[in-house]
Amino acid sequence: MSTVLLSGKALARIIQQKAHQEARDLEADGLRPTLAVVVATDDGSTHWYVRSIERAAESAGISCRIVDLGPDATGQVLASVLKGLSDDSSVNGIILQTPLPLGVRTDELVAHIDLEKDVDGANPLSLGRLAVGQPSFAPATARAVIEILDHFDIPLAGRNVVVIGRSAVVGKPLSLLLLERDAAVTVCHSKSGPLEKYTKTADVVVVAAGRAGLLNGGHVSSEAVVIDVGTNVLPDGSLVGDVDEGSVRGIVAALTPVPGGVGSVTTSLLLLHTTEAARNQSRVLVPGAAG
Repeated sequence: MSTVLLSGKALARIIQQKAHQEARDLEADGLRPTLAVVVATDDGSTHWYVRSIERAAESAGISCRIVDLGPDATGQVLASVLKGLSDDSSVNGIILQTPLPLGVRTDELVAHIDLEKDVDGANPLSLGRLAVGQPSFAPATARAVIEILDHFDIPLAGRNVVVIGRSAVVGKPLSLLLLERDAAVTVCHSKSGPLEKYTKTADVVVVAAGRAGLLNGGHVSSEAVVIDVGTNVLPDGSLVGDVDEGSVRGIVAALTPVPGGVGSVTTSLLLLHTTEAARNQSRVLVPGAAG
């Protein structure tokens, strides 16, 4: 059978155009949306990704402030910077880019990001609000999965969806978003046992474990839609996902490519979240705007 490739590129352009239009509307009201990206690493691939965010932001009419603290930054310095950006009224969105210096705990630092500016849903309170249905920004990668499924008219209500990976960045928030859409959700992890026990009967499989080739053709059925969230750099510098693409193509009904799938949509959503944050903050600043 033929496997349909679910490219995210067209959807990413649509979302970026929406962000650009919102940025223009905000600028007409005297506000230029601003995203701050905090970096503390000398990792080349991270800096490449940050530059790609910067370019995408500029093309969407969004100011992007890169705060590069270097690979030796301490947790105290990072916390101080995040608190300062949270208090800075000219900044609308904040991202703390990983990896961080050795010994610095991400979970402690992201708690310093103001919820209204937490455009990548990193603050634990954002995840808590998401869990109980209160307004918050979902992590952009988790939302990107939902946006791709919607874009290609893949139904979720009543469907059996397996999420492989339980991180606070993708697996956990994605499971909450899927439950909101009335999917029957199973979350698999390193202690779950053989994957095929869960994935063979799944309508949709989302792989976000950070292990190249984790899911192969023996794990899935011919009706499955597979969303590959993984981004793994091989020794030769090439980028692959968590799915062994060669073994599942021709078996599954549909598959997102890596690169060109979830990642491109994620970046565009970060920009859209920034314009949404700027709009929300502008309403708070206007007397009598609340309610």
